[in-house]
Amino acid sequence: MKYLFTILIGFLVFTSCTHTEKTTLASIIEIVGNDTLSFQSLEVLNLQASLYQWNNHLVVYGVFPNAEKVQKQIAAAYPEASVRLYDRPFYVFDRHHCDDTAQAGRWSHTLMTANLVADTVLQQEYMDYHARQAELFPEVAHGFCHAGFQQLLVFRNGRQLMLVISIPKGENLDDLNPKTTENNPRVNEWNAIMAKYQEGIEGTAEGEVWVVFNPVKNK
Repeated sequence: MKYLFTILIGFLVFTSCTHTEKTTLASIIEIVGNDTLSFQSLEVLNLQASLYQWNNHLVVYGVFPNAEKVQKQIAAAYPEASVRLYDRPFYVFDRHHCDDTAQAGRWSHTLMTANLVADTVLQQEYMDYHARQAELFPEVAHGFCHAGFQQLLVFRNGRQLMLVISIPKGENLDDLNPKTTENNPRVNEWNAIMAKYQEGIEGTAEGEVWVVFNPVKNK
């Protein structure tokens, strides 16, 4: 089933790992290798993090005191792979944007990825829209609030985007997501604008944009 999110358009959603709510933002480390890539080499590092996988992409998601140090450790464990760090999100939504600022005690996270289009002018437009979203489209955050989203983070490394959507543990993204556009046509307008800036990463099917990482291990 496909969904329309106010940051992105058209992807298959899979609700993944659960963690307690934290005020410190997490980082993402992605390992891209061949089809035989596995998490075995990570086990010796004993990382306090959640692990995800899509095809030949492995993802480590957690809060690290020194994310760059962890990236180097992982790169040493996977010398034949590309190891990418997504350290600081360029877009953050949390409940402080809502009239009801109360946060759920435990969250479930969904991680997904897509590319920005190759055109650097369009890439900058995308970034500018997000920098001014509160001014130009405040209805987007209102939709997230109405849906009960706890946090939404967007990271970027080169053209590649990483999105993390956090909802209360026990809730289902299938049920919450339609509330983002409920009586809120401006969210649909935002979605239509964002569609032209995104495309699938290498390995996606024709017409596929956002892909979801399957959870492998909870921290």
